[in-house]
Amino acid sequence: MTLLRQRLAGAGAVVLAAAVSIPATSADAGRGISPGKSVQVPVQLLSFNDYHGHLEANDPPLASKWDPTVTPVGGVEYLSATVKALRAKVGDANSLTVAAGDLIGGSPFLSGMFHDEPSVESLETLGLDVSSVGNHEFDEGTTELLRMQNGGCHPIDGCYFPEAPYDGASFSWLAANVVKKSNGKPLLPAVAVRAVKGVQVGFIGMTLQETPSLVNPSGVSTVDFGDEIETANAQAAVLKKRGVNAIVVLLHEGGANRGGYNACTQISGAILAIAQGITHDVDAIITGHTHEPYVCRIPDVAGVPRLVTSAASYGQVVTETTLVVDKATGEVDRSASMAQNHLVARTIGKDPMETAVLEKWRALAVPMGARVVGTQVEDILGDSNGNRGIETPMADLVADAWLYGTTGPAKGGAQIAFQNVGGTRATFRFNAIQGGEKPGEITYAEAYAVVPFSNLMVTLDLTGDQIRRALEKQSVASGRSRLDLALGVSAGFTYSWDVSKDPGSRIVPGSMALNGVPMSMTATYRVALPNFLADGGDQFTPFTEGTNRLGGGEDLAMLVSYLQHHPG
Repeated sequence: MTLLRQRLAGAGAVVLAAAVSIPATSADAGRGISPGKSVQVPVQLLSFNDYHGHLEANDPPLASKWDPTVTPVGGVEYLSATVKALRAKVGDANSLTVAAGDLIGGSPFLSGMFHDEPSVESLETLGLDVSSVGNHEFDEGTTELLRMQNGGCHPIDGCYFPEAPYDGASFSWLAANVVKKSNGKPLLPAVAVRAVKGVQVGFIGMTLQETPSLVNPSGVSTVDFGDEIETANAQAAVLKKRGVNAIVVLLHEGGANRGGYNACTQISGAILAIAQGITHDVDAIITGHTHEPYVCRIPDVAGVPRLVTSAASYGQVVTETTLVVDKATGEVDRSASMAQNHLVARTIGKDPMETAVLEKWRALAVPMGARVVGTQVEDILGDSNGNRGIETPMADLVADAWLYGTTGPAKGGAQIAFQNVGGTRATFRFNAIQGGEKPGEITYAEAYAVVPFSNLMVTLDLTGDQIRRALEKQSVASGRSRLDLALGVSAGFTYSWDVSKDPGSRIVPGSMALNGVPMSMTATYRVALPNFLADGGDQFTPFTEGTNRLGGGEDLAMLVSYLQHHPG
């Protein structure tokens, strides 16, 4: 974090509701805002974020604090229809559709099973123009992200439709603050410029600087992630030199809103300091990552209110922003620019083009996903959608699967296994019926939903003290977007946790035991965990100290095998 960012983070913010008018100030001098007549061009920006391949209309409504009507929303057939209806109000020539990252990664079975090629196809169909990258774009590493942009069949799974190989995304992913270590150049374009009715609109795309701690570190080992404020300010200067004066930041970082989906109530989070530090030359900031909806006006570095928006997640909300641009100067009149969030209600007619996309991929997915791989006798709950700061039965079950798949000398010789709650993406409910199975039957698609990241298992040697220090990382005092991130543990391993103690000293001394036997802090134990954790993901850095590291099987295959061999 830069000194500027630290200073702003502690300074607080004055946040105005989106409908408040903004008078021209001295800070707008030279920005095309004048009392004389000018030709003003309204530019419609339709935006969303954190899509995560949620193609099907089966997500619950927004939380009631955001939408008291709890209207059913989401599904790409309705998202596309909503976008096209909003676009039709002004005409295609006056509209651009943009996004703020996490379009892919952590996706449900229908998209994730095919490495999110269905997600890309659905976004092309709705007419996405440009997006920033998010942390989940890096789930499978930089090489896979470049394939998603540029095309080519998957290096392992090959072509899903050999007669029509994957040809890449027609929209542009931007990654201004993701630079290659080899030459200092962005991994993907830093900016994009689009023309609307004779005016140029520049977009700067970034992910949060914290991305390496949120993905498998080995997958991003060839790139560096820069500071959001410094990057935005530098790229805005580049755009200004090119004569582009209407500038929008697409940023995969956000905040929290305690009001409705069109409100900006007690806005908090990382976005405050970032928005206050980004240059006045940027006219709007479209955000994501926190999965929260809001429409704010947050004062910029010059103290002038500026639109900062977010559209929740999963294609359930679309933000309609209207930037009013002076045609002669290319400058944005903030006092006339507005934004509004729209629910993607399922009362609108479906886009038949998206229905065709779904049917195409379902033909491959349904037979694969419907296969029964296990059974259960009761609900097993506690995934990433709940409290990630507490150990959960579901994360413990997954840890048991890791231990099962790595026990024995030939498989790694593991004695203990760990699973992060944040990486446990779904639960097993007894009465969840998705593909015609009986109550209590677990399908392949349900197993996939739990571990959709294609992590590989790792076994390694850790001392008792290294395990203790890794467990202490479940709670940190600062420096992580979620301060509390729990681990599920395999059967036979126990310890006591004292929440009254300060972070870093919550393991009760002498409480760690394996199969009832107290553990030595100097003895060595064999530990199994997904490579995300083994490489220090979520800042569990003590795991990187492990020795005698041995690679293992893929997480989904291991979970499926465990379920098959442990009915009930």
